[in-house]
Parts: sequence; C-alpha cells; structure tokens
Amino acid sequence: MTKAKAWFSAARLRTLPLSVSGIIVGAAIANKYGYTDWLLFWLAIFTTIGFQITSNFANDYGDGIKGTDNEDRIGPKRALQSGLLTRKELKSGIRFSVLLCLLLVVLVVYRAFGTENIVYPLVFIFLGIASIWAAIKYTVGKSAYGYRGFGDVFVFIFFGLLSVLGSMFIFTKFLTVYAVLPAISIGLLSTGVLNLNNLRDYESDKKSKKNTLVVILGYTRGKKYHYLLLSISFICMLLYTIFNYLHLKNMLVLLGFIPIFLHLIKVRNIKKPILLDPELKKIALSTFLVAILFYIAFNKFL
Repeated sequence: MTKAKAWFSAARLRTLPLSVSGIIVGAAIANKYGYTDWLLFWLAIFTTIGFQITSNFANDYGDGIKGTDNEDRIGPKRALQSGLLTRKELKSGIRFSVLLCLLLVVLVVYRAFGTENIVYPLVFIFLGIASIWAAIKYTVGKSAYGYRGFGDVFVFIFFGLLSVLGSMFIFTKFLTVYAVLPAISIGLLSTGVLNLNNLRDYESDKKSKKNTLVVILGYTRGKKYHYLLLSISFICMLLYTIFNYLHLKNMLVLLGFIPIFLHLIKVRNIKKPILLDPELKKIALSTFLVAILFYIAFNKFL
C-alpha cells in the first residue's frame, strides 16, 4: 500500500458522513427560519470533517501505542497497528490536521460574525479549540476519556448538541427550544454508532483495559443501552416533527428511522460481537440519511 492510501485509510473516510450530519440538521433549522449562506455552510462542513479526521488520526495513534489495536480487535486494521504509518508520521499528521482545523475555525467565525462583535467570535473559537481537544483526548494520553467510559458523553455533546445548535446559531444568531430536540436526536444516534463500535470491540477492549461504557455495563446491558439510545432519538425527532408540522413533507424525516429500527431488530438477534461489524456502516449511513431527510423536510427553500 502506498503512503497516500495509508493516509486515506487512517482518515477513515467512511466515518465522515456521520460527522457532518449535525451540521446538515443545524443548517436546515436555520433555513426553516429563512437564513442561508452556502459559503458558511461548506466552511462548517469542511471544519467538521477536519475535526473527524483529526480524531481518527489521534484514535489510530492512541489505541496503537496503548496496544488496544491488536490481533484480538475486530474490524479493519489500523495504520499504526499494521505498520503502514509510523508513530512519527501519525504525530505529524495530527499536528497538520490540527493547524488546518484552527484555520477553518477562524474562517467560519469570520464569515459568521465578522469583526463587529468580539464576544461571539471568542466563544466559537473557544468551542473550536475544545472540539480539537476532544478529538485528540479520546484515546491519546494517560487521561484519555475514551478509556474511562466518557466517550459517549463527549460524542453526544460534540456530535449532537454543539454540532446542531452551534451550526444553527452561526447562521441565525439565535437558538430555539424546539431545536434542542433534533440536536438530542442526532447526538443519540451518533452515540449509538460509538456504542455499537464498543459492543463489537467488547472482548478486545476488556482485555486491553479500555473501559468503555460497554465494558463497564457488560455486553447484555450494553445492547439494552443501544436500544434506549436509538428509541429516544426517534421520540425526539417525532416530537420535533409534531411541534413544527406544516406540510406533509415534514414527515419525510421519520422515514429515515425505518432502517434504524431494522438495525435494532438485527442487533437484538446477534449473539456474537464479531457479527456486529457490518451493522456499523448501516447505522452511520442511516444517521446521515436522517440528516438529509431532515434537510429536505424542514428546509424553507426546498
């Protein structure tokens, strides 16, 4: 494998649709109130992709040096684990992606707020830095929160609440109570993706002392937690649809949950963690589908 392919492998491109789901939903809510800015939208999309790639590089590095990525792990081989990239190369990749993220954050903030109000730019630059920190500290360092069962909390906050509400705010400069519902929904779906990943890796994580929430709860209760995450996500999106119903097309977003409930039935019948691997792509793409359908359902300009 060439170095270019190794970097693409480490970037884990299949995770990127999930990462932009919150931005799409937040932009759709802003569009619902008559706000749109295509340049700002794409800057926000690329910034989120930058955060995700930084996280993927850091995750590869952190799990690699801790020995979590080993022969017991289910799923595709990681770049450091398989020797495609060295520690030094991955560190350099992380530094480069961090710098690129910082540049994108500045561009988003400048486009959204200009230089007239200093408070909003400072708040969002801080949130951008916090997002970069969260992306790296999931597995890197002695205090990596992913090894202490806090990964779910951070994914819910950054992929759900911050992604949806933050992206809405940069367009509108205000928030609504109702917007919290889709933010929670996307956050729970994203947490569900992480939880499914942790269910799949339950045995190897337990052996390597990576104390994910699934390791703490146990495999059976981890599956029940998975059902709860996705069910509450549907309820939140259903409530938002009911409270904001204007046209039949608003119901479109609920169709995105059909493959999610089919996924739940499949997970319920799976006994061996290794068999969960194909479901990861399904739930990640289903979350992206929900975001796209939400955009169509509530976008004022469509």
